[in-house]
This record gives sequence, C-alpha cells and structure tokens, in this order.
Amino acid sequence: MASKISKERTISSVILVIIALATILPGGPVLALTLYLISNVAFLELTKACGIHTGEKLNVLEVTGILAIAVYYLLIYFAQTHTYFMITVILLLMALMIVYVFSFPKYTANQVMTTYFSLIYAPIMLSFVFLTRQLGYGAYLVWMIFISSWISDTCAYLVGVLFGKHKLVPHLSPKKTIEGAVGGIFGSAVVGGLFGFFLLDKTMGVSQFGPILFVIGAIGSVISQVGDLAASAIKRNHDIKDYGNLIPGHGGIMDRFDSVIFTAPMIYFLIILFL
Repeated sequence: MASKISKERTISSVILVIIALATILPGGPVLALTLYLISNVAFLELTKACGIHTGEKLNVLEVTGILAIAVYYLLIYFAQTHTYFMITVILLLMALMIVYVFSFPKYTANQVMTTYFSLIYAPIMLSFVFLTRQLGYGAYLVWMIFISSWISDTCAYLVGVLFGKHKLVPHLSPKKTIEGAVGGIFGSAVVGGLFGFFLLDKTMGVSQFGPILFVIGAIGSVISQVGDLAASAIKRNHDIKDYGNLIPGHGGIMDRFDSVIFTAPMIYFLIILFL
C-alpha cells in the first residue's frame, strides 16, 4: 500500500511539474486561467473543510466567493499589479457582509468570516504567482516561489530522514524536525543562490542576483514551512486527513499547494523590495 501511494505521489509530482512548465513559461492568459481554476478548487476545499459547505449544492456564501474570484482575477489580469489589492480585499468583505445582512439569520458571523478567510488564504494569495511572473525578469524570478516551497520541502524531508532528532512542532506534525527545517532553509537558499548566479548573473548578464536570491530563498523557505504547518493545523482543527482527492498520492489542491500559496506573496514583495 505504501509503495502504491509513493508511486502515485511520484507520478503526480511529475505531472504537476509539467503543468507548471506549460503554464508558467508562456505566462499571460494561460497562467492566469490555470491559477483561476486552481483558486476555485482551493476555495471550495477550504469552505468544505471549515464547515461552510454542508450540502450537495453551493450556498450563497460560496457562490459569492466564486463570483468574487472571477472578478478579482479579471482585475489583476488587466491591471497586472498589486495596486488594487486593498480595494479588492475591502470590496470582498463588503460583498460578504451584504449577503450576511440580507440573508440574516441564515448564516452566522463565524461562517462569513471563515468564507472571507478562505478567499484571502487561497485565491488571492495564490494570484501572486501570476503577479510575480509579470515582473521584470518574472519568467525567471517566479521559479523562486517553487524553489522556496517544493525544493525546500524536499530538502527538509531528506535532511529530516537522515539527521532529524529534535521535533519541531510535535503536537501538530510529529514527523517534522528542527534539523529538517534547517535543511530546508539551507537547501532553498543554496538552490536559489545558484539559480540566480548561473542563470541570471552568468547567462543573462545581470549582476548581484545570486546573493539576493540566496537570501530570498532562505526567507521563502521559512514562510513555506509555516504555510505547510498552517494548512496542517486547519486539518487537525477540523479532524480531516486531506482537503480533497483531486491529486493522487497528495490529496487536494490545498494539500499540494499549501506552501506555494503561503510563499507566493512573500516572494513577490521580497523581489520588489530587493530587486
């Protein structure tokens, strides 16, 4: 059984990498549409996990959220900047509060706040993959999101298996160790630095990318690991194993992209800050 799951995870991981290459390299509408579809799935996984979705049909809060995701992605696609981020965040809250008021007492304040949280957590944070891709040198720098999440996760796992002795957060994730976490940070930093040095500094003729991406990789790894643990904490709070079963061997979108979702905004703003 374990070998079957491992095989499924490997195959799914290869397919995900192919999809990432096929959508991120061209960018533009292909990437925006892919992230839009993934965001909807992640949003519904969260509403289901948190008890907002309780029946077979979508409720008004979920429908409002799906409409909001469509409007948001249209906005960032044509604006291609985070300038309207705060406006969007406020309008999303206002839309949900309108539903709350005019359907009262059908939904509780906790349900409205959880729906709002689900919109910010998955769709909006994930959209920063697209926004990063649209930056100068974005076709290259966007991969720092995945280096800081997937490469970090792989390095943390390998170091944890080989050298892990001290538990990081035993009540939340018993298998994660401090040694593994440090290995993930170091691995992400090194790969990020080498990526910047060889691809950008040497190939593209741009200077100073190597050291900067080394730092960004390290910070991104820390954020990535927190994102992974945060998604696990939500699952434990609601007593579920996986968010879904869309990706064989991994679970749902939230199970596979939990660290990417958390890391994307941080990488975007770090790139703006340093580069």
